Amino acid sequence: MSTFLKKVIFAAFLLVLAVNISPQRAEAIKIGIVDGASEAVIGTSKPASLYRPGMEKPIYQIEAMKPYRVKAMGDSIGIQIGGKYFNLGLSKIIVTPTSKGFISTKKRWYRGEFIVINNNGLLTIVNNIPLEEYILGVVPSEMPSKWNIEALKAQAIAARSYAIANRGKRASRGYDLKDTPEDQAYGGASSETAATNRAVAETKGIVVTYNKKIIPAYYSASAGGHTINSGEIWNKDLPFLRSVPSFDDGISKNGHGIGMSQHGANNLAAKGYNAYQILSYYYNNVKFGRLDPSWAL
Repeated sequence: MSTFLKKVIFAAFLLVLAVNISPQRAEAIKIGIVDGASEAVIGTSKPASLYRPGMEKPIYQIEAMKPYRVKAMGDSIGIQIGGKYFNLGLSKIIVTPTSKGFISTKKRWYRGEFIVINNNGLLTIVNNIPLEEYILGVVPSEMPSKWNIEALKAQAIAARSYAIANRGKRASRGYDLKDTPEDQAYGGASSETAATNRAVAETKGIVVTYNKKIIPAYYSASAGGHTINSGEIWNKDLPFLRSVPSFDDGISKNGHGIGMSQHGANNLAAKGYNAYQILSYYYNNVKFGRLDPSWAL
């Protein structure tokens, strides 16, 4: 029996969901959607309220399905209403739709709410969103939705783990992660599909752990036949990232080649391996945990 098959069979017994992993803060995750813009257009699918941070009473009501242009005005934020800009006298505002409506910018729809920030005369728009709703927009942006469901589930677990392990990475910019492949590609609600939403739902709250800590489950499109140890690119080797055959032979390397190969994951899924077996193959000596319910799941 090959070393790979032994590892996969062992992986079937490796799933541990009894461990509740508590968050540092039971809050939504913050994703940078726009950063460094002089102005931007926002909108909502349902009526929305514009709030001053920390205040319960809204300062303005936004109409549904109507574009609103916001821009930096000195060190505060201005909003265009009826063709005229009004200076709100605030460096940060929160836009919250009613009744689970969607919010929009960059011609895409998003779940959650927006935080608009004036950062030194330029606007940052942050999508403040529950973790699981964020993952709904990551999986189809990172992996083709027509791929095998077990590969999609592996992607959901890896993306969830990466997000939590990297929370606060870009705190100096007012958010946790970018919406680009520099962190994780995130297309919001506009990118969601039935298949990828199913993959997220069927792995709800599940993360990859090593020594009872959630790992940054790095992944790339393909490793060109063999993944590499993290120390070959970064400053040190991480014990859960070991070089293994990537099962993406014939596909040129695309990305850093560390951790899970997305093409390899889909190939293994086509051979009958489930998401947990796939992840246990690409990440060395890991277990699986379920997040504490206090997370915004």
